[in-house]
This record gives sequence, structure tokens and C-alpha cells, in this order.
Amino acid sequence: MQESTVTMKGQTTLPKDVRRALGLASGDRVRYVILDGEVRLLKVQPVSGLAGLLARPGRKPVSLDEMDEAIAGGAAEDSDA
Repeated sequence: MQESTVTMKGQTTLPKDVRRALGLASGDRVRYVILDGEVRLLKVQPVSGLAGLLARPGRKPVSLDEMDEAIAGGAAEDSDA
């Protein structure tokens, strides 16, 4: 279990093992998520890191019009149920 001290200004130093586990380097940003009285510390991922996340090799890209049609078709199916 890792510990650190909070200063009068509310600052603390993240232990080396915590920084290593999150892959943190100087200048990186962290996010705090509070759930049921506990805090989770997450490394902020830049939006550029999402590039290609939804890529499906071998499938052609879908246009916005095709997406709109698929959404409308799904909504029509839901209303028929």
C-alpha cells in the first residue's frame, strides 16, 4: 500500500510505483473520479489517442447519411415492438 502526505496547500507527491503503474511522466494530467467515498486516479488520455479506435480493417467507411438511415431504421424497429 502506498502513502503520501498532503501539504497545507493540498498538494501531494504521487509515489513512484503509482506513477509507473499509470505510465505518468512529468507534465501528464490526471483525473480524479469519486465513487462511494473512494477516489480513483486516472491518467488523462489525449483525444488524439482515440484515432483509429473504431477502425474495422476490411470494411468501408460509413457516411453520415448512412449512419442517420441506420439510426432511423433502428428507432422504427423499436417503435414497432
